Amino acid sequence: MQSKINNIIMFLCISFMIFSVIGCVPKSKPAANLAEVDVYNISSERAVITTELPGRTSAFMIAEIRPQVSGLIQKRLFTEGAEIKAGQVLYQIDPAPFQAVYDKAKANLPALQLRAERYKEALIDKAVSQQEFDDADSAFKQAQAELETAKINLGYTSVLSPISGRIGASSVTEGAIVTAYQSIPLATIQQLDPIYVDIPQSTTELLRLRRSLEGGSLNHDEVSQNKVKLILDDGTAYPLAGTLQFQDITVDPTTGAVILRVIFPNPKGVLLPGMFVRAVITEGINEQAILAPQQAVFRNPKGEAYVWIVTAENKIQQRMLTLQRAIGDKWLVSSGLNSGDRVVIEGVQKIKSGTSVKIVSTVSGVN
Repeated sequence: MQSKINNIIMFLCISFMIFSVIGCVPKSKPAANLAEVDVYNISSERAVITTELPGRTSAFMIAEIRPQVSGLIQKRLFTEGAEIKAGQVLYQIDPAPFQAVYDKAKANLPALQLRAERYKEALIDKAVSQQEFDDADSAFKQAQAELETAKINLGYTSVLSPISGRIGASSVTEGAIVTAYQSIPLATIQQLDPIYVDIPQSTTELLRLRRSLEGGSLNHDEVSQNKVKLILDDGTAYPLAGTLQFQDITVDPTTGAVILRVIFPNPKGVLLPGMFVRAVITEGINEQAILAPQQAVFRNPKGEAYVWIVTAENKIQQRMLTLQRAIGDKWLVSSGLNSGDRVVIEGVQKIKSGTSVKIVSTVSGVN
């Protein structure tokens, strides 16, 4: 009996020792669940820096048609709204009065010419005085001038177009009396191919651009900077590029802007005078631009831009940015990012500053 009790006591002691040893073994910690993110590798890129400015179209040439002689409009020889060629007859003024003046001047000229020639011969023989010869010669030259004037005025009865272009509405009809060089034009012709686009640019933008070029952050490319793209009022791109003609040297005191004039080909007549458009002008080329995807950039309640950076230790860090402008689907970053930084583009809902993350995929920028 005593031996059974001893066996039971020994079993209990051994069990207690086993459980004590098990209880002293440290428990393993469960593996932490790391947030999974996609990142974009920042690298310097070559970026063409452009600016978009509003502009308005204007005709390449405008001719207001006015009569150069007074008279009765016999015919209108064009269709309103039609394309007109330079030298085309637009109106016919009654030529009869001017024809009569021309004929009279032409008829008087031979007699005056003969008289001047006779007086010249008589002057040699002292048959006439110098004054008499001078009077006869002057009358002949005056008659020549009158004949030339009559010829010019007769030609003016055919009112011609000085330029090629599209003509508008006529302000007179057949049978109307017109006056030489009257204030109201008979019609207006506008040359629309090519066509001008006038673009106001603020002096602030001009000074900023000059500082960028002088500081070396932008390179000057004269060929690309002279080419201008156009966006129409409905948002579509105009298919043909324009050429920068000149920049005005006078600042408009009411707007603080100067005018840039661009010329665009307009073979199909898509652009009409007075249209509002947006011009995309090349400022220069940044050879070492830092561009961040727009989807990676966020703003705090103050409106300040920031991104989430994955450090070398795979920890999240918030980085404040200074943005310059949008280029396509990216932001041009002035400060805050460097080549080689990794910014989070997917998975931001699960992260906060200081947490460790697992990078699932990496998108590389253009080198």
